[in-house]
Amino acid sequence: MKKQQEYRRTIIHRKSKFLPRLIVCIFVLVVAVIVAIPVWLFIQKQQTGSINLSDLYRQWDTGDYQAVYDSSAIILKSNPFHNTALTFHGYASFYLSVGQTDTVLAQQYLDNAIISLRIAALSAQQSVKPQIYYMLGKSYFYKNTLSAYHYYSDLAIKYLNYAKQSGYTADDIPEYLGLSYASLDMTKESIAAFTEALLVRESDVLLLAIAEQYYKNQQLSSAKAYLHRISTSTQDDTLRLKSSALLGQIYLEEQNYIDAEKEFRSILEKDPNFADAYYGLGVIYEKTGDLVKARAEWRKALRLDVNHQGALKKIAEYQ
Repeated sequence: MKKQQEYRRTIIHRKSKFLPRLIVCIFVLVVAVIVAIPVWLFIQKQQTGSINLSDLYRQWDTGDYQAVYDSSAIILKSNPFHNTALTFHGYASFYLSVGQTDTVLAQQYLDNAIISLRIAALSAQQSVKPQIYYMLGKSYFYKNTLSAYHYYSDLAIKYLNYAKQSGYTADDIPEYLGLSYASLDMTKESIAAFTEALLVRESDVLLLAIAEQYYKNQQLSSAKAYLHRISTSTQDDTLRLKSSALLGQIYLEEQNYIDAEKEFRSILEKDPNFADAYYGLGVIYEKTGDLVKARAEWRKALRLDVNHQGALKKIAEYQ
């Protein structure tokens, strides 16, 4: 009996000590957390070089893309998956690339843009994703223009269509799509996109692009209609010469040699170094049975462009 009473007193004594100790432990833990949070924030601030999101927004609003690029890079160094920093880094990389004259550096910026935006798209809010897709599509489009072959047009099309399907609107999407489809010889899709682009903004460059696609699709009447519009409206001599050259080629295919010759000679009056015009005149002489004059015109084309494929083929054929 005595032993049981002593055991009970021991249990009660232990319980009486447990509660104060628990309270003390909780208090110490709370104090530790209170002290640790400012320290952690201070360390984070030191690691990010005192960069915060308000700095990024301010730099972006002033159009200082280099500052945005540098500031977001500092944040990403300590937090590689910071979504806002990734998005800003991608956008700034794109605009820095567009402003570059060094193609190697431009490619590097575009690679940064694409990597950053693709990672950002994985965790971005639904409301932000369409704009990220749009910028990704543009990044792939410009990367394609800097590459030797059209390796990125399909990705430009993919992300620009993602942006459209997600409800994002931008005036330049149809034109980018038209040019991307054209580089992949998807003429019907290209024509549809360019036609949509015309509803937003008409330009001589766009008219020529549509004419070229109609020509590739052998819709010669439609191609000629757009080329005639350029010849009467454009103030750009380069575009005028290009449209005349294409118009002359169409007349050749229609066996309208009189009008074809008029186009090629009008080109040479403005630019005597236009190799395609000499080649076209050579084809006219060939079709009308004067091979001596034909070869002379093709040689003129080759003097201006030693790799002119049409002239090389014709000279080899009639040697």
